[in-house]
Amino acid sequence: MRTVWQNPLAKLLIVDDDPSIRTSIAQVLTEIGYFVRSAHDGFSALVEIRKVIPDIILSDLNMPGMSGFEFLSVVHHRLPSIRLIAMSGAFSGDEVPSGVAADAFYQKGSGVRSLLKIIEGLAQPERLLTNPPAASSPIWIQRNGKNASGEPYVTLACPECLRTFQQTVGGSLSAIREGQCVHCGNIVYYAIVEPVDWSPEQMPQKTRGAETPAWQPQLQS
Repeated sequence: MRTVWQNPLAKLLIVDDDPSIRTSIAQVLTEIGYFVRSAHDGFSALVEIRKVIPDIILSDLNMPGMSGFEFLSVVHHRLPSIRLIAMSGAFSGDEVPSGVAADAFYQKGSGVRSLLKIIEGLAQPERLLTNPPAASSPIWIQRNGKNASGEPYVTLACPECLRTFQQTVGGSLSAIREGQCVHCGNIVYYAIVEPVDWSPEQMPQKTRGAETPAWQPQLQS
């Protein structure tokens, strides 16, 4: 069971490739009393974690470089004591999207009160018991290309022995897959994520009459 913290000045790390979202959320949480840092993608977030381990991470899912899917999975496997909140405008509701290694989900544009409720709820033992990250949450990765035989493959990093190995893939890219580490025999669950690049024509339209909170722009990612 993960240790429950009760520190009102919790350390938060915000990870999002949009600087306006990072700044606006950080400003609100800092004014409330949280110690807040930010990073623009998964790789820079890992650097920040090496400096100071946060109590809570709030991470966007679709980002360039290391996506939030992959980043949250890495943190969950390596530092399970950190509370993880996934956020995105591409998913709706308050349920954690299937396969995402997070304790909670925040829908972008749903308001600061909603976010604060989620953050405060992570300090409650009841929530930790009823909504833990799945033990078999997959590692989210991007395709590497094709091997010498012309088969598409991915390179997986085993979370147990930390060694890498190649795994050929085929069929639907949306399915959660599993591969066996050739070094230690551990079963590695993984899914292939494609970078999302919203063009003006693809941007979801704002519902008529819906209001965007003043503290955060309604961006989909």
